[in-house]
Amino acid sequence: MISGDCPGPVPSRNPAEVPLDPLDPLAPQAPFTPSAPHASRAVPAALAEPRVRVGTRFTGSLSLANLAVFMGFFTPIQILLPEQLARLDAAHKAADLSWVTGAGALVALLANPLAGALSDRTAGRFGRRRPWILGGALAGALGLLLTAAAHSVPGLVLGWVVAQAGLNAMLAGVTAPVADQVPTEQRAVVSGWTGISQSLGLVVGALLATLLVQGIASGYALTAALTVVLALPFVLGCPDPVLPRSARRPLRARALAAGYWVSPRRYPDFGWAWATRFLINLGNAIGTLYLLFYLTDAVHYPSPDDGVLILTAVYTLAALLTAIPSGVVSDRTGRRRALVVVSCVVMALAAALLAAVHTWPATVLAAGVLGAGYGIYLAVDQALVTQVLPAAADRAKDLGVINIANSGPQVLAPALAAPIVAHLGGYGGLYTATALVTLLAGLLVHRIRGVA
Repeated sequence: MISGDCPGPVPSRNPAEVPLDPLDPLAPQAPFTPSAPHASRAVPAALAEPRVRVGTRFTGSLSLANLAVFMGFFTPIQILLPEQLARLDAAHKAADLSWVTGAGALVALLANPLAGALSDRTAGRFGRRRPWILGGALAGALGLLLTAAAHSVPGLVLGWVVAQAGLNAMLAGVTAPVADQVPTEQRAVVSGWTGISQSLGLVVGALLATLLVQGIASGYALTAALTVVLALPFVLGCPDPVLPRSARRPLRARALAAGYWVSPRRYPDFGWAWATRFLINLGNAIGTLYLLFYLTDAVHYPSPDDGVLILTAVYTLAALLTAIPSGVVSDRTGRRRALVVVSCVVMALAAALLAAVHTWPATVLAAGVLGAGYGIYLAVDQALVTQVLPAAADRAKDLGVINIANSGPQVLAPALAAPIVAHLGGYGGLYTATALVTLLAGLLVHRIRGVA
């Protein structure tokens, strides 16, 4: 039965233990207390497979924390950084934005798995995730304020790098609790709610920064404050399973560096899940990168800036309408892969419509179809990923590696999209490529064998 409370309470000492299943590939096999060999027969609660269903407080507060992270990411990229750079150097604003966001993306690729690995080894009485959520929120807020105060491009790079490091540490903390505390049969619904927060972060931050406050500095300050405030309900209100110090693995630089690579030969399901996510996000990044130019040059929409906002709202609303129902269906049937395939087909159809019909009504319809497909994907794929993680002791680190498949395409997409538009069919070629890449992701998901 689902209660309104978070799972718990989780004791800070002598955590509950469950028998070790030697056939469970997610269970650690090494003894945690060498002086007591029989202790290897038990797994600490922090590393055990969750069995107790979570309630509305857990889901709601974790969703708010996810909203905080993605508002911190998207609001500066969408609105604040472009406006700031336009004031600093209008003639070179596009190139400057590439430098600032590129530096941030590089930090994100490195920081997320590292913060996850450190979180996996955190053994304090507040649990493994909450210190990183709060600490990351505070560091991210500091970075946003540094960015607001910058008066040069190098200053903006420094501030945004600090913000990205903090926000990615926070992201490592907010993605792991689903694998840590949510039973398998409930994960798609919970992932649907947290996925909705990701989509809402795109819209809510933009609305608040433009309607509620005036000026760039105020926009940064509001975003920084909300990043911390929205993290507090989960940090203060939901227990976090404690890792005993005897179960904490040594902190070695070589092991941390090696953690960025998860062998697809040894863990094929994880590798295929990573490849599927990478391709879906690559298709999404290629398709959205030139949306403003598409409206200007192909659709000839009279106000492209307003058009992008309308399409974003339609996309987000459609994702909201499909994410939770898809999660319910997935959890009740136990099926993940088929729904990921459905999401890929739906998104590919939207891309094909954009490739074939260059009118405003068709573009609005495509935005709705694309959002509907992405809503299904947000709920089901995250649940699928949590079921193919190689080791319970590395959940946050491995989810950080998975998150590289989210941020990596943002770096690769510009290099692929520009020559397609220039030499391979213009916008029709661009959205055809988007459809093909997305369909390929749907084919690869069938290679995952350990999830239905």
